Amino acid sequence: MRLKFVPPLMPTLVEKPPEGDGWIHEVKFDGYRSQIIRDGEGLRIFTRRGLDWTSKYRDLAKAAGELEVESAIIDGEIIVLNAAGLSDFGELRKAITRRQHDLYFVAFDLLHLNGHDLRDMPLEHRREILAEMIPDGGRIQFSQALPGDAQAIFHLVDQAGLEGMVSKRKDSKYRSGPSTNWLKAKCYAIGEFDLLGVEWQSEAQGATSVRPSSP
Repeated sequence: MRLKFVPPLMPTLVEKPPEGDGWIHEVKFDGYRSQIIRDGEGLRIFTRRGLDWTSKYRDLAKAAGELEVESAIIDGEIIVLNAAGLSDFGELRKAITRRQHDLYFVAFDLLHLNGHDLRDMPLEHRREILAEMIPDGGRIQFSQALPGDAQAIFHLVDQAGLEGMVSKRKDSKYRSGPSTNWLKAKCYAIGEFDLLGVEWQSEAQGATSVRPSSP
């Protein structure tokens, strides 16, 4: 059976992460939201909008093809790491065209496995199955939950220079489109501007601002 692309569940942006025991918290990676589909017709990697980019991710497709499953749909993020070990969006496009070996797929949800639709299963159970599928040390990695209190995690994520964190209800089902079952909190706020013709001033130099770039 040929599996079809599933439009992703999209988290809601909030100012701070939710408290309570009903949530799991993960690092918010700075990359391309993507979906791996494997079935009897082969392996495909799709963008967030459902474009087939398998040919652009040759090494990742090969790595995903080595997972010991008959069929699967895996939700995740394609990233590249900088020298500090942090996901670096600015380097991602260059890595796709020039440094395929630097790409990683960080898997955080499992929607389908070996003929079974898992989207009605609680998130924490889907993730348990997913974690068992993915071997350590490869190009396909599992997004580990961060232990501890939400505010303490958020502080540590901020101190580490990461973009933010995503909090997900442990018992939530997977439903495509915007959802409050997943919440994302960013460690810094940047206004949305048309970046054509402007450049950012580093936060290390003071307050973040934009000014016209040189011609």
